[in-house]
Amino acid sequence: MASGAELLLIVVLLPLLPYKAAFSSHKLTLHLPPHCLHYLPQITHLLALSCADWDAACDLNCVQSTRSMQVRWALISALTSLRPSDSLRRFRHIHVTRRFEAMEKEAVSPDSSAGCGQRLGETVVKEGKASVLFPGANEVFYNPVQEFNRDLTCAVITEFARETLAQRGVRIIVPGEKDRMVVSLTEEEKDEKETEQAEEKKGERRGETVQEERKEAEFKTAEVGKRCDEGLCVLEGLAASGLRSVRFALEVPGLKRVTANDFSAKAADLITRNTQHNNVTDLMETQNRDASMLMYEARGKNARYDVIDLDPYGSPAPFLDAAVQAVSEGGLLCITCTDMAVMAGNSGETCYSKYGSISVKSKYCHEMALRIILHSLDQHANVYQRYIQPLLSVSVDFYIRVFVRVRTGQATVKNSASKQALVYNCVGCGTFHLQRMGKRTSQGKNMKYSAATGPPVGESCPHCGQRHQLGGPIWAEPIHDVGFVQKVLSAVAGNPSRFGTSKRIEGVLSMVTEELQDVPLYYVLDQLSSTIHCNTPSMLQFRSAVLNAGYRVSLSHACKNALKTDAPAAVLWDIMRCWEKKNPVKRERLSETSPAFRILSTEPTVQACFDVRDDANPQSRKRHLTRFQENPQANWGPKARAKSGGGITSELEDKRKLFQGKRKNQITDSSQLKNFPCKKFRKGTCTHGEKCCYSHEAEQQEP
Repeated sequence: MASGAELLLIVVLLPLLPYKAAFSSHKLTLHLPPHCLHYLPQITHLLALSCADWDAACDLNCVQSTRSMQVRWALISALTSLRPSDSLRRFRHIHVTRRFEAMEKEAVSPDSSAGCGQRLGETVVKEGKASVLFPGANEVFYNPVQEFNRDLTCAVITEFARETLAQRGVRIIVPGEKDRMVVSLTEEEKDEKETEQAEEKKGERRGETVQEERKEAEFKTAEVGKRCDEGLCVLEGLAASGLRSVRFALEVPGLKRVTANDFSAKAADLITRNTQHNNVTDLMETQNRDASMLMYEARGKNARYDVIDLDPYGSPAPFLDAAVQAVSEGGLLCITCTDMAVMAGNSGETCYSKYGSISVKSKYCHEMALRIILHSLDQHANVYQRYIQPLLSVSVDFYIRVFVRVRTGQATVKNSASKQALVYNCVGCGTFHLQRMGKRTSQGKNMKYSAATGPPVGESCPHCGQRHQLGGPIWAEPIHDVGFVQKVLSAVAGNPSRFGTSKRIEGVLSMVTEELQDVPLYYVLDQLSSTIHCNTPSMLQFRSAVLNAGYRVSLSHACKNALKTDAPAAVLWDIMRCWEKKNPVKRERLSETSPAFRILSTEPTVQACFDVRDDANPQSRKRHLTRFQENPQANWGPKARAKSGGGITSELEDKRKLFQGKRKNQITDSSQLKNFPCKKFRKGTCTHGEKCCYSHEAEQQEP
């Protein structure tokens, strides 16, 4: 009796009797699973076409039109068997076959049980509801520390789907969300009068509840793990192992399709196996493409994605232009940046080449990094008459993450110039000033646009006399949508068992809702005290002094000791002068040219009151929420880049060992410095002579 594959081959060849001669020298076996039998007409057409014109049959668009990776494997196998010798070279240049060539080397077909199961040296990584296969070597990138990133993304996309699908008549169902509650940062008990009023209105609410239930009955429902025809199309452009995409399919309701793409053939193979391992083949599809080209091909209005997630190793700059075009109207962009050394001011010229903005090395660098990527996204979108609306922007651990909506509107795009600003940062005292790039004036129903006037500062700082650095442009508008953030916060707090990092998400989002949205950047209390060389006041004392002076103040999720306030810099320095009078500094030790001497030489015009106020302590701090957690493990932080052969380079390991504990073994005895050569002596610029604490022996080498 013939095998299943041979029987299938007979079925395929039956319609090809006119081309019987063309198959006389070929023995063809197709690896095609039973659930893909409905693709037989397409396979038959391609095989018939190959007999007459093999080049046309191997056309890239024709092969890629099939979504099932297993069927594409069968097509490639068939076309390979039928190809003429002179077409061999062209066939191998079709990039869609790279993944299948790798599978041929491993002797594994997509439908075989060995291809789906765990291979030798692989481990199973469990996160959320997903369980993915992961190679032991560093061939595919994975960082367990970013579980918070993936949990937060699932929470944000769930609320985005709730809002978007409600307009399409679909109601999403999240497991464990029946007892959903609204988060209240105040924990006061209800008064007896309110209880009595609630009982009186109970009957009225029953009638309203019945009406709401009738409305909900008219809605379609979308559950987790099930395909929704009216749902969202999601793209993860740089999927690596596919963990994030698998979690979307298993944990986010209301999805129509999740596309997991990676340029690496090994990563694409792993994504396909993880898709089958988690039984989400009906929701997920794998692409082995360049992320930018895949998004450029989806620029048409009917082909755009509702959600695009980009989490690259390093900078997302090469993908931003394609992303702002491929996302649908009102769609969601989720962008991660891990190149914080560039965005935090260590290399301003590199930051300008990638994001069109110069970063400044300052205490507020983490929020400035958020505003730099938002500026870059808005600038790319403006080219195509589109603009962004930030929903949530967070700086956590070693990376930043932004969630923005992208909309289209030529009139609104004109406002973008007035949303950007340059930053003047004093190198002495750290005072900063913002200069808007454009000016917008309302004239009745019309809006007048003009060039901004400036600069807002003189040639030197009015407080310490030092020079200014120029940075930016940056996004100067609010970086959060507080209403949307509160919805995400309520959903996470009402269903804490949904995510492994729910406590931290609740703490970070609570701080986000408390921030002053109309105040860009922040000061750091430690820096203010360090500038004038005095003791640091407590956070409650300084916040109370600002509030007593008549200004607003808040904390920031980006820095533990940050102060966001609408008080001018002159008021802050007056408060520090008043604090210094209570905790005097030895003036004789200060240099006359130092920022501390010049600041303290001026008498304060505002008399600060440091009496602690109740409203100076925010609710997130009173409730002891997890806001700034400690490092979870040793060698914590960004992982090494994945490489084709796996493993980590020896240079990286040596560099880690070199800098491990470098601050623990500091030299405390100045006599030990004689063991090190004087660098200025080598250049011939040392003026200390024999009194120099370093060695002037030219033949001595650095240990």
